[in-house]
Amino acid sequence: MDAGGVDVVLPCLDEALALPGVLTALPEGYRAIVVDNGSTDGSPEVAAAHGAKVVVEPRKGYGAAVHTGLEHATAEIVCFLDADGSLDPRELPKLVAEVVAGRARLAVGKRVPVGRGAWPWHARAGNAVLAALLRGRGLPVTDIAPARAVRRADLLDLGVADRAFGYPLELLIRAAQADWVVREAPVAYRPRTQGTRSKVSGSVKGTARAIRDMLRVLRETRGPR
Repeated sequence: MDAGGVDVVLPCLDEALALPGVLTALPEGYRAIVVDNGSTDGSPEVAAAHGAKVVVEPRKGYGAAVHTGLEHATAEIVCFLDADGSLDPRELPKLVAEVVAGRARLAVGKRVPVGRGAWPWHARAGNAVLAALLRGRGLPVTDIAPARAVRRADLLDLGVADRAFGYPLELLIRAAQADWVVREAPVAYRPRTQGTRSKVSGSVKGTARAIRDMLRVLRETRGPR
């Protein structure tokens, strides 16, 4: 990667136990932007102590945190990664390489579960249904992935509007509508750091809430933009 480096946006809600491992695993030249979305466990202080740029986003929602991180990024290439320890930051360079080489406008990580309980059945089933719906729209993906690499300017121009759990799905839909080349690469998906809890896959209720948001996005994005 060039001297400009890569910014890595990490939406965060009560991930103090996971952040040290995630932030110390970032490859050289990859700069963390931790977007705190209302933590009460000291996550912002932990992030700052490990060298991250910390941004506070008071509006609740995954999409709100991700978009705020994008706005605060300055690098040409921006990555997005969950802050819970389930994904290894050391796998980001292979996604970035796809974008830098021009093989993709958007590179996403296809999660491959590693370890017992990494991907609960309800979350995996919901993901599979949504990915199938996307393939029906002509986008050959198998995962609504939380790990991504993209050029900052491209993503801002795409105009993803959802500020809740529907953001990742809307991003893929808008990319398809814009005729972007989207490429997947396998990434290990591990159980999240012990002592933290997923807001989506950690419960059937959380998964149902995320699917509700994503189905709303599907309804609102039918046909050409």
